[in-house]
Amino acid sequence: MEDRMHHTHNTLSENIRGQSVELLNRHLAAAIDLHGQIKQAHWNVRGSGFGAVHELFDNIAVEVETYSDLIAERAGALGGTAHGTIQVAADRSFLVPYTLGVAESRQHIFALSQAVSAFGQSVREAIGLSTAHGDPGTADLFTEVCRGMDRQLWLIESHAVLS
Repeated sequence: MEDRMHHTHNTLSENIRGQSVELLNRHLAAAIDLHGQIKQAHWNVRGSGFGAVHELFDNIAVEVETYSDLIAERAGALGGTAHGTIQVAADRSFLVPYTLGVAESRQHIFALSQAVSAFGQSVREAIGLSTAHGDPGTADLFTEVCRGMDRQLWLIESHAVLS
């Protein structure tokens, strides 16, 4: 879906800004999906270490929502339109759909480890793509998200011993 770019005094060319907005929207869809997957796990986790895992998932959901906001705002700052509806996210997310009916904390930990890892890998690739097409600001944003997602993955995987 291509939108016209809004007028801005941003000194990046419209071509560069358009490439960045497309890349940002791709990751916005996945971040919204990831947030939903984390909340699904948060609402349905059972078993060993319930309290700690339940709270962990809620904290990670807050972090991912913050990243969604940063990604969407960057698209707007570049003169683009953030595509942040649930319908768009469901259609465009590159994440594997979350399996419903999961209950045990170890199953949620495994599923979220996979989803967070896949999102983190794509964000790492987006750093290189943003840099290659001449947008260091967007690359920097993706670097911030990458660091955060690596931390969230570490926290999730650290709870694997509880399950």
